[in-house]
Amino acid sequence: MPELNAASIVLVIAASLFTAAAAVWDVRQRRIPNKLTLPVFALGWIYQGVFHGWDGLADAGLGFLLGFGILFVLWVIGGGGGGDVKLMGALSVWLGFHMTLLVVIASTVIVLLSTFGFIVVSVFSGSFRKTAQKHLATGKDRTKRDGKKRETSEEKQGRRVMAYAVPVALATWMVLIWKLPTLP
Repeated sequence: MPELNAASIVLVIAASLFTAAAAVWDVRQRRIPNKLTLPVFALGWIYQGVFHGWDGLADAGLGFLLGFGILFVLWVIGGGGGGDVKLMGALSVWLGFHMTLLVVIASTVIVLLSTFGFIVVSVFSGSFRKTAQKHLATGKDRTKRDGKKRETSEEKQGRRVMAYAVPVALATWMVLIWKLPTLP
């Protein structure tokens, strides 16, 4: 087992607890509240400044641009929720650029594999049509001016195959374990 310094211990504990809490919240309520993400975001900047100085703050900024930026683009085009964006924004300040990149890649792989498995199970269980109707956009609720219907945010959340915080938590834990010997 590698010798961990105070900065590494704080990082592992904070990132692990934050992602666990976000995953539980997202699974139970299908949302990640600001009262969880905003304090963690602020504490991440303090952590970087105290333990890593200006270099840590710069790395946190690059990590934030990557983590928040990718999820923000997905949110804008309708591929995720606002809580997911804030989750990655807060987490990325703690992790910095390199580990945020690894978490984004690993969580994307987890989402793809889980979704593929979900589809395979629904096909072989004979419920593919029912599953497709539930999880594909139906646009059946509110009416726009042109007469077309839009779905509500609650309907959109109900279509989610999984809470995104779960793959992020798993990916974060995998990256932290992998990088544990080389954490600064």
